[in-house]
Amino acid sequence: MQITRQADYAVRAVLYLAGLGEGARAATGLIARKQQVPPSFLAKIISQLSVAGILQTSRGARGGVSLARRPSEISLLEVVEVIDGPVSMNACVIDPGICDRVEDCPVHQIWCQAQQRLVKELSETTFATILERRPDRSVQQ
Repeated sequence: MQITRQADYAVRAVLYLAGLGEGARAATGLIARKQQVPPSFLAKIISQLSVAGILQTSRGARGGVSLARRPSEISLLEVVEVIDGPVSMNACVIDPGICDRVEDCPVHQIWCQAQQRLVKELSETTFATILERRPDRSVQQ
């Protein structure tokens, strides 16, 4: 399983905003520059995260992008799934009917267990947790 580049960019953007502190806003262009994300690509990502209630945007002189919730309330799983859809180790984990061999497959249960552990880890990892783990907790503005 590999997340898309778009999901990676989304995680970087949310992490950057989380590092700015509660209520802080940043211009999309600044986020794109600091996180090395193409600005047009970032605009689409921000739109998806905004619709999902993770980010909020505002226009005008004091506008920008900010977190819609506290970093402790946003999980890594949530951000990845907004962009990529449900996390899946293999298609048969999501839809067992897709494979004729599920009943006799020696690895199906392994895929299911790995999926459960991955989803659990990503859902329990919040952006506050990620910030706490960073060696350098400061964010360059």
